[in-house]
Parts: sequence; structure tokens; C-alpha cells
Amino acid sequence: MLDNQVDDFAVIFSGKSSKKVDGLYHPEKREIIIHNKNMTSDSEILYTGLHEFAHHIHFCRSAVPVSNRSHTGAFWDIFHTLLIKAEQVGLYNSPFETVEEFVNLTGRIKKDFIGGNIQLMKELGSLLIQAMELCKKYRVSFEDYVDRVLQIHRTSAKTIMQVSVMDTDPGISFENRKTLSRIKDPDSRREAEEAFISGQTPDMVKSRYLGNRNKSEETDPVALLEKEKTRLKRSIETMRLKLEKIEARITELKTGEE
Repeated sequence: MLDNQVDDFAVIFSGKSSKKVDGLYHPEKREIIIHNKNMTSDSEILYTGLHEFAHHIHFCRSAVPVSNRSHTGAFWDIFHTLLIKAEQVGLYNSPFETVEEFVNLTGRIKKDFIGGNIQLMKELGSLLIQAMELCKKYRVSFEDYVDRVLQIHRTSAKTIMQVSVMDTDPGISFENRKTLSRIKDPDSRREAEEAFISGQTPDMVKSRYLGNRNKSEETDPVALLEKEKTRLKRSIETMRLKLEKIEARITELKTGEE
């Protein structure tokens, strides 16, 4: 229902509690372990199950699933997509949308802080543009001005200026506007803006519109395997040289003892 095109896997309820984690995924066994004694409701169990299921999907669909980083942007894209689908079909009900305390708090944060922050940053961007024009007038470095006088990093200042002049939906946060500013293609940027408006998360948008700069290379399993092969060969060669040095040193020490 949520994702039918995925390798078979097993779900095991440990019947135990854990102070460290609510669930685990063992990729070599294709097993999801859920410490169900940690939970008091079916909703908690489902949430943990979806989290570990996302790990399974991420592992199976990675051309070279060898990274030590399990919680990548691609993972969060998969997990958030599963949660949204589960909500749409009625499998999972988010407390963020149903508990009145959450709803009230969310409304206050979005209205008074996220929305207010956007307006302040737009005004700051406008002032920085004025500062840049003033620097041109007096033939001095704008980068030096923001770095040393305002103590704002030059890259951040340019981003603020760029974002401040963007014609973007007022409901999109400043951080998400920064993401949109990195998308150069206008059509893709509009699609990403619509994705934010529809409720997609920052990781979902970044993964889909910024994640694969070179799509043909990044999605080609042969290319990825070749890159991994090269990396492993370099690592093996490095370890071989280290081993030779250690063996030579051992021989020197033994000769000295004799």
C-alpha cells in the first residue's frame, strides 16, 4: 500500500524495552526489530515501524549501500514520504494535526516567529542592498564591510540579499526560501515552491531538487559501483603500504634485540 516495489523483509517484535532505541534495522538480514515494550499505543509502533521500513527502502534502493551514515537526506525524504502516504490512507494520524495544544503552538510559532522572521530578513536584505550600492559609490569592498563592520559572513549576506528580492509565497519560511534560491532552473524552482506549499519537508524538497546534481551519474548503479571500487582499491593500497612499514619496523626491532 505504501510501497509495493521493495525487497521482502521481516518484522520482529522483541517483547522488550530499550533505553537506547525504539527500533533497529539489520540490512544484512533484512530484519526490522521493534522494541514494543517502549510503546503504549499502536500509533507509536506504526511510527517506529515506518522509520525502520524507510531504512529498508533506502538500503535496498541505494546502488552502493555501504555508507556509515544511515540518516541521510535521502533517508528523510523516504521516511517523510511514507508518513504522508500513511496519513492520506488513514493508517497514521499525526498528533501535530489533531492535538489542540500542538495546533495552537504551531499557529503561534508560524505567525509570530516564522512569518515575522521573513519580514525582518527581507528588510535586512533591502538594507544590505543599500549598503552594497553605498560601497560602490565610495569604491570600497562590500565583502569587507559585511565581514568586519556588520560581522555577517559575506556568503550569508549575499544569500539574504538574494532571498529578499524573491517573489515567493509568504507562507514559505526563510530557510526554505534559501533552498529555493539554490535551484537555478525557474521551472524546477516553481515546482519546489509548490512542493513546500503542499506540505513537503525541507529534506524531501532538497533530495528531489538539489540532491542529484549529476543525475545520470548519480542514478547509474554501474557508475556508482565503479566509484566505490576505485575507493576500495585506494584504501587497500593505503593499508598495504602501512602494513609494509609495520612489518619493516618489526623486523628492525627484532634484529636490534639479537
